[in-house]
Amino acid sequence: MASHLKNLGRRAALPALLVVALSGCAGQMAYRDGRALIAEDKIEAGLLKYQEAAKADPSNAQFRAAYLRERDRAIQRFLDLGEQLRTEGKAELAEQNLRRAQGLDPLNERARAGLRALERDERLGKLLDTASGQIEKGELEQAKQKINAVLTEYPASERARLLQRQLAEKHSPAAGEPGLAKAYKQAITIEFRDAPLKQVFDVISRRSGLNFVFDKDVKLDQRTTILLKNSTVESAIYFMLLTNQLEQQVMDANTVLIFPNVAAKLKEYQEMSVKTFFMANADAKQVANTLKTILKTRDVVVDEKLNLLIVRDTPEAIRLAERLVALQDTPEPEVMLEVEILEVKRGSVMDLGVAWPTTVGLTPLTSSGGTAIKLNDLRNLNQRSIGVSGVSATLNANTNDTNTNLLANPRIRVRNKEKAKIVIGDKLPVVTTTVSSGVGGFASDSITYVEVGLTLNVEPTIYLNNEVAIRVGLEVSNLTGTLTTKNGGTAYQIGTRQAATMLQLKDGENQVLAGLINNEERGAGNHVPGFGDLPIVGRLFGNKRDDNQRTEIVLSITPHLIRNLQRPEANVSEFSAGTEASFRRRPDMTLRAPVMLPAPAPVPMPAPQPLPVSSLAPAVPAAPAPAAPVTAVVPVAAAVMVPAAGVMPAGEAVAMPPPAPGDIVAPSPLQPRP
Repeated sequence: MASHLKNLGRRAALPALLVVALSGCAGQMAYRDGRALIAEDKIEAGLLKYQEAAKADPSNAQFRAAYLRERDRAIQRFLDLGEQLRTEGKAELAEQNLRRAQGLDPLNERARAGLRALERDERLGKLLDTASGQIEKGELEQAKQKINAVLTEYPASERARLLQRQLAEKHSPAAGEPGLAKAYKQAITIEFRDAPLKQVFDVISRRSGLNFVFDKDVKLDQRTTILLKNSTVESAIYFMLLTNQLEQQVMDANTVLIFPNVAAKLKEYQEMSVKTFFMANADAKQVANTLKTILKTRDVVVDEKLNLLIVRDTPEAIRLAERLVALQDTPEPEVMLEVEILEVKRGSVMDLGVAWPTTVGLTPLTSSGGTAIKLNDLRNLNQRSIGVSGVSATLNANTNDTNTNLLANPRIRVRNKEKAKIVIGDKLPVVTTTVSSGVGGFASDSITYVEVGLTLNVEPTIYLNNEVAIRVGLEVSNLTGTLTTKNGGTAYQIGTRQAATMLQLKDGENQVLAGLINNEERGAGNHVPGFGDLPIVGRLFGNKRDDNQRTEIVLSITPHLIRNLQRPEANVSEFSAGTEASFRRRPDMTLRAPVMLPAPAPVPMPAPQPLPVSSLAPAVPAAPAPAAPVTAVVPVAAAVMVPAAGVMPAGEAVAMPPPAPGDIVAPSPLQPRP
């Protein structure tokens, strides 16, 4: 009965064994197919085969490990290739590789960030295309706005910086406000002497098309004098505000609010802007100190975790802060130090002579029966019962030369004014035993380690002329002996050689430091007194050992600049910051061509009127009276406005200033001839 049950169990287990065997074979076949596909760079298909092998044989760890290893390797390769292609400007190929990486790992954050960066590049690229077209059309202010927007979102954009440089070469005067650019650039020649403030702004308004709204505290009847020739509307408004203690606030594209420049009005009217600066290289706390010192900004928040600044100030102060942050947020210089350390050790040991015995031992021999010698046996001692020991001589003729070269060639990359350390050697344990006081005190051991070997400390300072000053500290230590303390502890005797210096090398210049030499000469001799002092033959009656050890340390150091600071352009490192009380930007002071006054238009002569006929006298034509010159009478306050092209706008009159005594004044075209 039992045998029958056993046979049934075998028959039932046979199909399961067949299934396991077949699944194992299927897994091996899928695994081999996957390796072949991956070798042909068919990554996705090969990984599917690996997954198929793992499903066919879940207990096989090799299939699962191969799948994970090849998947991670493929993802890393696709990501690296995608980022490289994105840097080269090949957006389509970069997206394909990033999509392949995301297909293998849908939750990969690096692939998602790369795809978002591609979308950003496409969006910013369209902005830069528009800005480039605007530069060609001469719309410089609009192009500047778009370039600044791109640099705010992506400061590392090389194309944006190139367009910014092209824009700077155009020497475009920046407008007072973006919406007022065209109106502010209009040319104007204006002359007022002791005129009411309202009259001056009225003339500027008619010329530029701007609307001026005045605060109730502005004294419109205040007298002012302004004489500008070949200037702009922007300059006229700037000097009017500056000389009359006024300030402006832009309301819309063609409306400006004028209010007194006092603290209460500034607090009421002046708009505030909030700007967030993300620091890529600089320390946010240091940049915040700069803004507080230079711009007197009080509303500054520093987030040390994200290394960002949040600034709240006027738009003019925010623009100055952008320039200051751009100057400070630059990558620090770095240098690659190629160091070669060579330790040359030469040793010579010469052992020559005859080592004669120094002692002779006499020992009574045991008795013939093998028993111990008794005191009575000492009476019978003779040459046959006394043994001699230590009678031996050794001939030494040996010379041992050693030549050891220890080479270390580390390459370390160091930031400017940062310390780097190289240690090549061992750490020796030093055991210190501490016994507690009192009855029944116990002892405890503490272990400290002492570094023995080569220690190199370097601290580079990188200058703008591509020279590197390196503070070098070299220490070479070796174990020379050990000491045993009274308590049984072990102390080490360590020999040390140190060198410290300051070098200043050019980029790629090599410097070799040598001369750390340790020369040891030791001699030991053992000879027979008298005979060993004889010349030449004295070697036959003694032995002499000469030990010469010479060690030299050679240090070779070569700096290679990885990155250095670049001197900023003149317009970046030096710019106007307004006055002590206000960050009001000065208008453009570029010299302009003089504006020519238009020639007076000819005035048509009036048609002759028929004279009345008198019945008392015949009609005798009277001779015409000569035309006398008429001087135009103008008030003390006079204004002259001339367009840039020299053409007088329709409907506007020209009021000339009163002539000086002795001047010849042409007939005024504004009054009819008599």
